Amino acid sequence: MSDLPRLPLTVIGGYLGAGKTTLLNRLLAEDHGQRVMVMVNDFGAINIDADLIEKAEGDTISLTNGCVCCTMGNDLFMALGDALDRRPRPDHLVVEASGIADPAKIAMAARAEPEMAYGGIAVVVDAVNWPALADDPQIGAQMQGQAAVADMLLVSKATDGLPAGLEARLAALSPAPVVDLATVDAVAPLLLGGITPGAAQAPRRAHPGYVGWAHDGTEVLDRAALEALVAAAPEGVYRIKGKVLGPEGAHELHVVGRTVDIKPTTAARTTLVAIGLDGRVTQGDIADWWRDAVG
Repeated sequence: MSDLPRLPLTVIGGYLGAGKTTLLNRLLAEDHGQRVMVMVNDFGAINIDADLIEKAEGDTISLTNGCVCCTMGNDLFMALGDALDRRPRPDHLVVEASGIADPAKIAMAARAEPEMAYGGIAVVVDAVNWPALADDPQIGAQMQGQAAVADMLLVSKATDGLPAGLEARLAALSPAPVVDLATVDAVAPLLLGGITPGAAQAPRRAHPGYVGWAHDGTEVLDRAALEALVAAAPEGVYRIKGKVLGPEGAHELHVVGRTVDIKPTTAARTTLVAIGLDGRVTQGDIADWWRDAVG
């Protein structure tokens, strides 16, 4: 057991496109005076100001304000061990849960690790899309379940104050405080010690299964073919990400729903992953889609 203080762990949850990464970008840019380590699933959407970047090495970006941003990898406990072994040790660890993850499962790691302290779960709720998604017969239970386990609910994209109907629905799910992010000047006081763990005492809810597909190959697609590939993605595929070789360099691809981002990158191989909702798409559907696209 280390003599160092226990490392607080805060989990950021919320569904795909809710605004989790925007929240993390704000945190990383703020002058909060703490050594914060942020773990994300990938760097695809992180948009850190170049003036803040001290150095970038592999899957880690070190910032001039003492913060570190790194990718979490497949093994959560290995990633947490790396954070605990880092010297100097961070003052706070913030983990971004994937959009389809149960943030409570990640938070359980803090309760299981004697060198960590549970810093709470903050769930980002999209004021524009959450009500309709929460009523979806297949994903609604998961949406509501993410809100139910929150210790703090952070509402994004509210352009004219908190919608009364949304606030009432969230209050019915959880006793956690509801905060309109549009009214917050700095997010660090909220995320780094401003959450009261255990505010929500809701039961775990069931959620739908997901279908995952991964590919590693040497296929080459130009940008037009890549755009056509995305446009023809099977119904029910929510997330596509990876790198695709091109005739004049590789493309980095990120798709969330109808939002598509393609930018130049470097890569030695074509590597893609796709996530879809079980019952709306099968792994075979995704494999057929890829095979048809590459001929």
